[in-house]
Amino acid sequence: MLTPTPLEELLDLAADVIGCDRRALPAGAAGSPFITLGGGLAQAVRLQARAGRQLGLAVDLAQLLGPAPLADVLARAVPVPAAVPGPPAGAVRALLPGQRAALAAERAAGAGAVCRVLSAELAGPLDAGALRRVLAALGARHEGLRTVFADAPHGPVRRVLAACAPPLVTLEAAGSGGGGDPVAAMHGYLAARARQLVGRPGRPPLVFALGRLAGGAHLLSFVYHDAVADSWSAALLWQELLADYDRAVHRRPLVRGLRPGPDTAGRAAVPARPGGPRAAGERAERLRGFPAAVDLAEGAPRPAVFNVRGERLHVGLDVRLRDAADATARRAGVPHGTVLLAAWALAVGRRAGLERLLVGCEVPRRATAALLGTPAPCSATVPVGCELEGGVDYFLRGVACAFSEALGCADLDSAELARELGVRPDRSRPVLTPVTFAARDELLPARVRAGDLSARFHHGHAGAVTADAALTVLRWREDPLLRLEFAPAVLSRSRAVRLAGEVRGALAALTAASPHTPVEDLLPAPAGARDLALPLS
Repeated sequence: MLTPTPLEELLDLAADVIGCDRRALPAGAAGSPFITLGGGLAQAVRLQARAGRQLGLAVDLAQLLGPAPLADVLARAVPVPAAVPGPPAGAVRALLPGQRAALAAERAAGAGAVCRVLSAELAGPLDAGALRRVLAALGARHEGLRTVFADAPHGPVRRVLAACAPPLVTLEAAGSGGGGDPVAAMHGYLAARARQLVGRPGRPPLVFALGRLAGGAHLLSFVYHDAVADSWSAALLWQELLADYDRAVHRRPLVRGLRPGPDTAGRAAVPARPGGPRAAGERAERLRGFPAAVDLAEGAPRPAVFNVRGERLHVGLDVRLRDAADATARRAGVPHGTVLLAAWALAVGRRAGLERLLVGCEVPRRATAALLGTPAPCSATVPVGCELEGGVDYFLRGVACAFSEALGCADLDSAELARELGVRPDRSRPVLTPVTFAARDELLPARVRAGDLSARFHHGHAGAVTADAALTVLRWREDPLLRLEFAPAVLSRSRAVRLAGEVRGALAALTAASPHTPVEDLLPAPAGARDLALPLS
């Protein structure tokens, strides 16, 4: 019997994580990227992790989600490199790129602009002692939870403390408000105290806060600064925390081994992405002709400086629309997140009178399996060129391909990419990505059990935004829920409500249409919509 080659074994793993016929995948993989074969972020992460664990091969996550044919990406896999020791605890270290941006944003707009909250509503008896042991184990395991920042003559630096358990504070009173929703009230209480919670000198800018809810339930909130974690990191920490809590209450040993920090995990060698700086320039060239800005203010004057104060709306979807979106994704051969991104682009494009626009998409800059398990600010928002043309399935596949191409720009910050495109800085608006999209539903399940506890997750809002309008997928499989965050200085609440309705309408139209229905026939332009785009040079 012939021994399978590494590429054949990787293709078998890919077929397994995508859920397709192993015999049919090689033909598609020879000419199509992973994302148009039905693979999304969650599947890419599982494939990368299994390739390292089962085959000892390192696959680059960005390449896997990029535009190259899947077979070509897998053929570039290399043996997982040996771990490289990181700097000693206490040593002064340069900031990571994400940390530099987060600290600059805090200086410009205050702690509220860089403070995030991810909470778990805990039903069942809570063992506070077990929870504290779990937090101590998390702190010992991850140096990102022991990182502090300080000013130095040439700018901020970071240090990793030898020992520091994440603090657990008890909320005696959560304040009022939230429209009768105790979770929203507690999130508002935390947002109002963001500076005190994450701004303690000489301490890592993060905290866990525990408050009581009705019926004996609790809300445990992870409050963190963008400089120590991103949405991926927060989801990772919650998964580990609840798994450790289950071990603790059943008297099983906790996982205490030190995990690679971002300095170590980021050094793990993977195949270089083809093209280097030249490829980045070529990708920037592909964005020429797209609007440099999409203005949703409908002609109203913008503030001279972008106002980060924001509000949010929750946008629920019924399960029939969710199932229709899933069926459309399967038919077109794209992830369900692509269908939601396409509906968002379609709704915004119709409102602005555009046939092409840039949507900033949140992507993980985690090239190695080691970084996948490392809390660090590695996410980036990259501009995805969405063209509202062709039949429905052609349009969806085009959005999927544009997303994969945009990953090639993940290592460029928005200001650098804007300079490549000749776009002048404008303090009144976010550069290139005034409209953004993030799919976070695959990072955490809606519910998790740990010991006798049932955890249901809630995404908090610290009262700040980084875009004129941002659509986030919070839940999908169970009780599907989207969130629309918006800047009231640009988009009034009533217009935001209308835009949310237009997103639902765009999703319904996409999923009800035949594969070849022209996209331009799906929705009429909203009344009063105008072309307010600024063309790229």
